[in-house]
Amino acid sequence: MAPLQDQIGTARETARPLLLPGVYDALSARLAAAAGFESIYVTGAGLANSRLGVPDIGLTSVDQLADHVAAISDVVEVPLVVDGDTGFGNAVNVTHVVRKLERAGANAIQFEDQVFPKKCGHFAGKAVIPLEEMAGKIQAALDSRRSADTLIIARTDARATDGIEAAIERANRFRELGADVVFVEAPRSIDELRLVAEQVDAPLVANMVEGGSTPIVPLDELGELGYSVVLYANAALRSALRAVTLAYAELKTSGISTNLLATMATWDERQQAVGKPHYDELEARYAS
Repeated sequence: MAPLQDQIGTARETARPLLLPGVYDALSARLAAAAGFESIYVTGAGLANSRLGVPDIGLTSVDQLADHVAAISDVVEVPLVVDGDTGFGNAVNVTHVVRKLERAGANAIQFEDQVFPKKCGHFAGKAVIPLEEMAGKIQAALDSRRSADTLIIARTDARATDGIEAAIERANRFRELGADVVFVEAPRSIDELRLVAEQVDAPLVANMVEGGSTPIVPLDELGELGYSVVLYANAALRSALRAVTLAYAELKTSGISTNLLATMATWDERQQAVGKPHYDELEARYAS
């Protein structure tokens, strides 16, 4: 598996973006890796939704995130891009978060310029910190990483608060500071996506959120615009949410799972998905 920086470099050179699927637990990470994705995205919203059952409004802790990343890195070999939210505080907090997430297995860490506690990038009522305060956070993240191979992704949410030109100004400042990848959250049209790509000379993230502020654009078209990474952070979680809701409704109505068999993973598929054959081999190898 190519290192993440090589994957992004190739994507930028070839205008074929790296597609990052969002994973919300270790099982979804296994499934994404089995599907052939070269890297995966550990979604902060997915952690809040799946582990705590709460919206993405800054209720998770750095320890919960680090435990989550460690569980995922234990079961997959592909690089992990981790949503570090705001860094859980100021620049000093960011130094702690970078080292903690590196130890847990992160290959790239994303930080955003919202106030703490943050909100989902497509929620109303966001606020951003001053540009120079965010500059300090980015510098802290760059200085704190133990490996130069750990990428720092700098995200701005200023489009919602100050307009697209202000967001572009911040994105360029983030790149000047040394951010490896830049992420302008929630452009509101293809024209705005194009404007960001034209005015920011950096590997860029496009975040595709179904029902959010940004239009859903095909992968190849985003590559032509100039994006290197395309993120679908919660498509899998939302698909799982619908499937589980329907399964519970059927059980409640009928009292039996027979009608679910056509859409349910088989017993063997389930065991394959969680790597049971590997553990059977270990048991055989080390049996007394």
